[in-house]
Amino acid sequence: MTETVAQWYAIRTRSRHEKVATRELEAQGIPVFLPLATSVRQWSDRKTKVEMPLFPGYAFVRVDFLSSDRVRVLQATGVVSFVGPKPAEAAIPEEQIESIRTILLRKIPVEEHLFLTLGQRIRVRSGSLNGVEGILVAVKGMRTLVISVEPIQRSVSINLEDYEVETV
Repeated sequence: MTETVAQWYAIRTRSRHEKVATRELEAQGIPVFLPLATSVRQWSDRKTKVEMPLFPGYAFVRVDFLSSDRVRVLQATGVVSFVGPKPAEAAIPEEQIESIRTILLRKIPVEEHLFLTLGQRIRVRSGSLNGVEGILVAVKGMRTLVISVEPIQRSVSINLEDYEVETV
């Protein structure tokens, strides 16, 4: 019998249902990752810090695509589908999920970035981001690390000025 392995997959959610879907999947014991970034929102009478999805409309689940967990994910409130024309082949590398997790855990400021597929792949070799991988680009003369999640065609970027890097 072939042993199957759980991998990360992107799921598409209904508009503004990322947190609802995540809570329900967590309650079912399915590993789920919803990257959240804190932003300041202005209302007429106050400013408030709000945690918003880094990739609106998407979350990530770690499942064996051929198991019954896939069906449980699709039945969760707010989940629309797995991402990709052939979702079973669209597993997201563990390194991409861990890189995003590390950046958010270290509270490094992130910005949305155009999705990139070309460019030199690098790994940060110093500081709190040691081991984070992505694509090196230059924006306005500054070194920037872009982490792209291919199945959802989304990227985030961080400033690399104070970090040593090496090619992968």
